Amino acid sequence: MPFTKIKKRLETEFLAPSLQGRVTYFATSYSKYPDHEGRAAIRVDGVEVFKSDYFELMMLHSQKYHEQEESGAGLHRSWMQAFDEAEKAGGFDHQVFYRAFDMFSSQPIEESLKSEYPLVRIFAILDRRTGKRRLSAMAEEMESAPPFIQIFYKLRCEAEGLS
Repeated sequence: MPFTKIKKRLETEFLAPSLQGRVTYFATSYSKYPDHEGRAAIRVDGVEVFKSDYFELMMLHSQKYHEQEESGAGLHRSWMQAFDEAEKAGGFDHQVFYRAFDMFSSQPIEESLKSEYPLVRIFAILDRRTGKRRLSAMAEEMESAPPFIQIFYKLRCEAEGLS
């Protein structure tokens, strides 16, 4: 599915009404924009709050590989493992964005809210099916969540009038 269709579905079909017009999604492919290869972001009020790019993912993978070589471990990791690690650390590119959307849109909202993948959890927190009751129930869990997930949780709670 092309990004424009995913963007439209995320912003119209899934996004909570209280956030429509405030939250937008952005991604580029590797070939279209050579200076921004694989870049993706979630914008809030026009400001990129959650972003990453292919270059950052490559650097993360390269750094981990060199650390393993220096320690004598000599472990090799596949690119998919590198993408998983980068996403869990809060980074993503357009491929991870597409994969996260597929996971999010093909499973119940409860599973998405508990996903190990931060981008899937962010989609779920911003989703219209996540109401005030679910948001309130997540309060304790969000205290230990990574800061980039807490940002979207707080944004959604503010939009819904929850403290």
